[in-house]
Amino acid sequence: MDDPPEEAGPEGDAAADADASPPAEPPDGWTLWNDEPRGRRILVFRPDVFNEREGLPAACLPTILISNRSRAPRPGASRVRTATWHVVLTLEPEVEAVAESYDSRAAAIEGAHDLARRFAAGAVDYREAYQVPREAYFERLDAVIDGDGDEP
Repeated sequence: MDDPPEEAGPEGDAAADADASPPAEPPDGWTLWNDEPRGRRILVFRPDVFNEREGLPAACLPTILISNRSRAPRPGASRVRTATWHVVLTLEPEVEAVAESYDSRAAAIEGAHDLARRFAAGAVDYREAYQVPREAYFERLDAVIDGDGDEP
């Protein structure tokens, strides 16, 4: 099977152009951190409360990455574009809570917004992603998700 081209050409096609249209704003509680035209998109949850003062380390900022880069665990793989778009919710650099796949960037953005709403509503069991429980952190994150954690 042939690999997809590493880089999309400047001319694009109708599907690529459709995926390049400006998407809707992220759901409540989420901030658009980065949005590359026809490329990856990053959403973050409540960056205003993820700092040491609030008891939620910045390294634990819930992040949703939308990308069509390879997820293969080999050096350089993340530079290779694929035909599949991935939506990945991470809670820390090495802690993935959810990973989903889509056929287009537009569908991935829609899926990411759905995942963001589910997370903000408390419908994502992020505790399962941890091998070593962090109860104090979980309690603080629960408070932010439930809306009780806006203040320290």
